[in-house]
Amino acid sequence: MSKLDFKKQKELYSPAADDFALVEVPPMWFLMIDGHGDPNVSEDYRLGVEALYAASYAVKFASKKGHEADYVVGPLEGRWWAQDPTVFVDRSKSEWNWTMQIRQPDWMTAEEVAAILAETESKKKLPVVGELRHEWHDEGLSAQIMHVGSYDDEAPTLERLHTEFIPGRGLEFNGKHHEIYLGDPRKSAPEKLRTVLRQPVRQASATGATRA
Repeated sequence: MSKLDFKKQKELYSPAADDFALVEVPPMWFLMIDGHGDPNVSEDYRLGVEALYAASYAVKFASKKGHEADYVVGPLEGRWWAQDPTVFVDRSKSEWNWTMQIRQPDWMTAEEVAAILAETESKKKLPVVGELRHEWHDEGLSAQIMHVGSYDDEAPTLERLHTEFIPGRGLEFNGKHHEIYLGDPRKSAPEKLRTVLRQPVRQASATGATRA
C-alpha cells in the first residue's frame, strides 16, 4: 500500500525562502477548531491542538482499514486574524484569533469523519473533540514564502508582504493570514523551524485593499 504525503506537493508546502511567490491553492478538506488568545499560554489552544491530532490519526487509521488508503498525517496549520491586523507585526498575541487545522484526505466522506469524531470523543475523553469541524476550504490565489527561524521573527517578513509585495502587485487581502508549521518546536532549535507564510489575495478593487 503506497502512502500519500501531502507535503510532497512542493508548490504548496515548499516555497522559496528568498522571495514571495503567487500560487493557486486548490480546495482541501480540513479538521478545524477556533479560539482566541496567545497560543503560548492558552489552554484552549493546547486542548484544541491535542484534539486535532487525536482525531486526525483516527481518520488515518479508518482510511487505512476501510479504504486501503494510507497517508502521512498533515502538518499543523493555523489561520490567524484580528480587528487590527498590525497586532501580528507587533506580536500582540493576546489579541489574536485563530483557527487551527490539519488537512484531511478527499476520499473520506463527511459521514465517515463525523462518526470517527464521535468515537474519538467517546474513547479519548478529550473535552474539545466535539468542537472540531470537518470543512472544505478554498483559498485560491495566495502569496507565500518559506520563513526559516523563530515564529517571533516573522514580523519583518509579514511587514514586507503587507506593505510591499501585495500592494506592489496591485493586490489586496482576500482571507486570513495562514501558516503551515513544518517543524516541531519541541524538537527543533528556533532558528531551524520552517513555516510557510501564506496570504490569500485578489486583484485590488477601486476602493482600496480590504482585510478579511
